Amino acid sequence: MDRLNASRTLSDTVKAPGYVPSEHGTGIVHIGLGAFVRAHLAAYTDAALAASGGDWRIVGVSLRSTAPVEELEPQDGLYTLIERGAAGTEARVIGALSGALSGATQRAEILAAMTAPATRIVSLTVTEKGYGVDRATGGADPSFPAVAEDLESPTAPGGVLGLIVRALELRRTGGVAPFTVLCCDNLPENGAFLRAGVLDFARRLDPDLADWIAQSVAFPSTMVDRITPARTDRTLADAAALTGFTDAAAIETEPFTQWVIEDRFPTGRPDWDVAGAIFVEDVAPYEHMKLRMLNGTHSMLAYAGFLSGHRYVRDTMADPAMRRLIERHLAAAAATLAPLPGIDFTAYADELCARFINPEIAHETYQIAMDGTQKLPQRILRPAMDAASAGQSLRPFAFATAAWMRYTLGRKDDGTDYALRDPLEEEIQTRLDGLTDAAEIVSALCGLPGLFPEKLLENPDWNASVTEILAGFLQNGAAPAIEAEADMTGA
Repeated sequence: MDRLNASRTLSDTVKAPGYVPSEHGTGIVHIGLGAFVRAHLAAYTDAALAASGGDWRIVGVSLRSTAPVEELEPQDGLYTLIERGAAGTEARVIGALSGALSGATQRAEILAAMTAPATRIVSLTVTEKGYGVDRATGGADPSFPAVAEDLESPTAPGGVLGLIVRALELRRTGGVAPFTVLCCDNLPENGAFLRAGVLDFARRLDPDLADWIAQSVAFPSTMVDRITPARTDRTLADAAALTGFTDAAAIETEPFTQWVIEDRFPTGRPDWDVAGAIFVEDVAPYEHMKLRMLNGTHSMLAYAGFLSGHRYVRDTMADPAMRRLIERHLAAAAATLAPLPGIDFTAYADELCARFINPEIAHETYQIAMDGTQKLPQRILRPAMDAASAGQSLRPFAFATAAWMRYTLGRKDDGTDYALRDPLEEEIQTRLDGLTDAAEIVSALCGLPGLFPEKLLENPDWNASVTEILAGFLQNGAAPAIEAEADMTGA
């Protein structure tokens, strides 16, 4: 069958790029060529190119897998973005990708793209565990395999920190202005997070280079939001039906999208604001709102929903007990936030519920549940600390934590086993081996290094609530425990 390519004509029902892709040069290298960047940054860039032009197309880099390259290269980087909403399904072809490279086979080509004078932004979506940054110290983690390998062989790097530092070093020695480093992962203060890791990695190799990076390179923080479920056979089938072509790289997403960016781009940027991006001086207040309300609620419903048999987020919203707990968590998370000009937290919560219930988005609870130890601190534990300081109820956050603890046992109530898909999976399994008592499980998991804040563990109400709720999960099963908890909401 024909593959989507730049020379073919699309169906009238599909939006084509509003520009000729080949007439625009590359200005961005993006590391982490998954579905999210294609539904988010690339879509914004596509709109910016259509509105304002410029040489801002994107070379996408897959650090390990060759699959994205194999999908995109035969299609000239084109792919279908399907938006599914209650009002129907729409599709557009994105032309912002100028090429795709794999770190498995093309390290030299990746460095060449990053050091090219035309490259003015290096953006990233590799998830927190992909950076090799130690959250506890803020520096590079030498035990992380890619970090260790790149410190040993810094001129031929394969990891995030190594690639950024080597590319900046080559630009410095070649007299080329540094690029802006733009982290687009769902992390608190993601620009500062990545900057600290890059500086520490560079300092281990060359203190002078680290000082130059600190003085010369911008690391703006961003807040990103767009639900992008895993691709299914339906995604590919719908792309073919809508476009008339086989598209191996098609992805799907929701109509909603949000991007808040600190406007620090010394060498320029695309006009992303034409697609709705918001440029601000400080992204932190928006970030806290999203991490606590959207992401924190997502984590809670993922663990509780998965354990009680709900495959998709939309299914949890159809469960009356889960719906009450979701609404309770949104309200509790909002109560921990400082007022934000122009933002109505109640309206935002209602908007999130409408997104969660979208019948056209098959967002799996199991997908959201992965990497729990990376997500729990900023989504659940820090809001819990703020709630405790303000004298607010800890119960919603204790429930979310207990649901995560039940999830870490790796088996459903019917005995079905599942992988945790967490960077600390082996340590969690070792700590929990043979444990069945709620108090013992709580104690074992609270002992994970650097995960739980000491002040929270010193709070007797917190410990009692988490243990009580977990005991209910263990003794009665997930669904009854959820019902009992929902009955406490008084709704």
